[in-house]
Amino acid sequence: MVSPEAGLPLHVDYVAEGEGDVAEAIAYVLEVIGRPANATILAVTTLAVLAFVAGYLRVRPFRRDLAVLREALTEYRDLVPWLLRISLGMPLVGAGFAGYYFSPAVAVDARLLQVSLGFLLLFGLATRTVALAAVVAYLAAVPVYPRILLANEFVGGLLAVALLGGGRPSADHVLKRVADAPGTVYGRVDPVARFADRFQAWIRPYRRFLPTLVRATLGVAFLSLGVGEKLLQPGPALTVVAKYDLTAVVPVAPGLWVVGAGLAETAVGLALLAGLFTRATAGVAFTLFTLTLFALPDDPVLAHLSLYGLVSVLVITGGGPYSLDRRWFGTRDVPESDRGSPAPS
Repeated sequence: MVSPEAGLPLHVDYVAEGEGDVAEAIAYVLEVIGRPANATILAVTTLAVLAFVAGYLRVRPFRRDLAVLREALTEYRDLVPWLLRISLGMPLVGAGFAGYYFSPAVAVDARLLQVSLGFLLLFGLATRTVALAAVVAYLAAVPVYPRILLANEFVGGLLAVALLGGGRPSADHVLKRVADAPGTVYGRVDPVARFADRFQAWIRPYRRFLPTLVRATLGVAFLSLGVGEKLLQPGPALTVVAKYDLTAVVPVAPGLWVVGAGLAETAVGLALLAGLFTRATAGVAFTLFTLTLFALPDDPVLAHLSLYGLVSVLVITGGGPYSLDRRWFGTRDVPESDRGSPAPS
């Protein structure tokens, strides 16, 4: 069975210009789906996926394996703050030096701002304050540069950093240890230690909602990619198909490439929003990212690093609260109580 979505770039605006030759997006998509050959491929692919899922749920061949896998992955939860800081800090540093503002589609040189925010995130110094400052810097640019919304995952990702703090390893964690040690000079002069302790106590109950926040962030990102950039704007996507001769890789019509990619990304986004088979869906998302980066040599790698990081977080945490995984299967991948060491903001 062919996979019409494999290799089509996530953000078509990063590798293609113009609106293509398609004027009526919805009419075009309906026309593509209505063609007998395309309809057959899409229907067979959909039925095959549903049959596989139904068969898996009936047989459950890897119950013990998955239980051990979940247990092993949960042991990495204390490294999630570090993973988030790296996956958001490095793109900010790269954007600063490359001369664009959060998204490669916004050619604004803000090197000092983005490099400073990025390095502070990487070091884990004043992590929560820096993350919130980056959110403000992003949102302030939206009315002026609406194309920055192509990198909408930064908002949720940075809020996730603000929720967790620096974690370890981080400068915040080290300074906290020094401040808490009896007899240290720094402990007497540290201006934020007491405030940080009170803030940690206040925010601790909400940290369990991290998977929910990340799922919502990625779900919106995939819906904007699938619906906004492909199904409602097939022109640029068709340009990409022609530019890279993707029909030579998988011999289907260009329109099916675009519609197939849009439907696949939409399905992934909905599954993430619902928290359905979260780890498996995150694995599919990871595969889509990787195929894109290997297939398209001029697709900006740094621009997708934040998405890689957020997907990796879900692989560790699972669906978390308010997910269908928890409601239907009783999966509890993230402990209700946070036993990690608090770190100052």
